[in-house]
Amino acid sequence: MPLPPITILPIFDPDLTVIKTIVKLTTENNNTFMFDFIGDIHGHADKLIELLEKLGYSQVNGIYQHTSRKAFFIGDFIDRGPQIRETLGIVRPMIESGNALAIMGNHEYNALCFHHEERDGGHLRKHLIINIIQHFETLKQFQNRQDEYEDYLEWFKTLPLYYETSNFRAVHACWDNNHINYLRSILKHDRLNETILHQSVRMGTRLYYIFDETLKGKEILMPKGLTFADKDGNVRNEIRVKWWVDPAQSTYREISVLPIKNLPEGKLRISETNHLNPYSEKERPVFFGHYWLTGTPQLLRENICCLDFSVAKQGYLAAYRFDGEGTLSNDKFIFVQ
Repeated sequence: MPLPPITILPIFDPDLTVIKTIVKLTTENNNTFMFDFIGDIHGHADKLIELLEKLGYSQVNGIYQHTSRKAFFIGDFIDRGPQIRETLGIVRPMIESGNALAIMGNHEYNALCFHHEERDGGHLRKHLIINIIQHFETLKQFQNRQDEYEDYLEWFKTLPLYYETSNFRAVHACWDNNHINYLRSILKHDRLNETILHQSVRMGTRLYYIFDETLKGKEILMPKGLTFADKDGNVRNEIRVKWWVDPAQSTYREISVLPIKNLPEGKLRISETNHLNPYSEKERPVFFGHYWLTGTPQLLRENICCLDFSVAKQGYLAAYRFDGEGTLSNDKFIFVQ
């Protein structure tokens, strides 16, 4: 089924006290378009330009656009890469002009928490060494540009946490129907406000748990005594799991998103699987990023499409050219290295 076109409707958001542009699907005319889903960019504007041009986008009045398609960004525009301001300078005008849609990534959420102060002192995201290192490139590239940076932080709040139409879903890390339904019940236009932002960092609460899994993925503990070093050298004892796989039928190795050498072949403990709600093969296609996959871009399942192939670690910046199909295909990937 073809998707209806996008129009831009100005909506006043009292939580931010500014006029925001909310992108909404409408059916005002019979023109149709399809989406090009684009994975985590992490400040690699040169690769983004290369990919957009490979997809057939060109600049009109300084904004990249396509005659019959729209880009859909999966989040994580910032941190790590050398061209973070340039990346935002490409993505934001595309979205605000109606030539693209986007959802929030965990790095945009983390940046908001790192910046916003707790009401009783400190910041929502603690200024620990590990967190400072993660945000360092973004902060450095906005040095002496505080007002510009804070304007982008306010813009991050206009990005929805998830997106859904009759033939696809999009989320940064994990689509859990129970989580999404709960978020829909408390969010305005599927977006953050100041109150929800402050509530979302309270460890042990339902909201913290839902935000963590939606933006960062589901995790389980490794068997006692086992750890591994992640891509940044941090030692961890939890693994990110394939939330579309039945845990009752899986071993630790089978359910881990990334290959970790010391994981055992044994079945998962029942206590580890209680929070796992696998995404059915019968559900509509879901597009996401976040997981730092390696190798040539390919599907994880016919309705499961991860678009993060580690451009910030000498991998690929990947896109999936979606034309409304219910069964996805590997030949629809477009990517640059």
